[in-house]
Amino acid sequence: QVQLVESGGGLVQAGGSLRLSCAASGRTFSTYAMGWFRQAPGKEREFVGIRWSIGSTYYADSVKGRFTISRDNAKNTVYLQMNSLKPEDTAVYYCTAGPRNLPNPRVYDMTYWGKGTLVTVSS
Repeated sequence: QVQLVESGGGLVQAGGSLRLSCAASGRTFSTYAMGWFRQAPGKEREFVGIRWSIGSTYYADSVKGRFTISRDNAKNTVYLQMNSLKPEDTAVYYCTAGPRNLPNPRVYDMTYWGKGTLVTVSS
């Protein structure tokens, strides 16, 4: 059974930092692109960033320069380091994995999803 389990969410003040982790199990994801989407209340789920199986990394314009994705294939784990957080970053953050290396994947491009972790940024 494939599982993606996020951790590290919480409440932080604007300008602060958080690091999200996503532990994958049930299969090897070294050949999969892994990354993050987020969904704010009343809004659609949106792309945050993706790290390809071959190492290239892409980000949404809204987080570029502030967020960094890294992954440890040996641990089947992907991370999202979030710095200079803004209130508009408040959302549920979802870890995801998909078989195709795409620079701006859509929700339907991804195969596996975690249940999400809530990040709240106070002003």
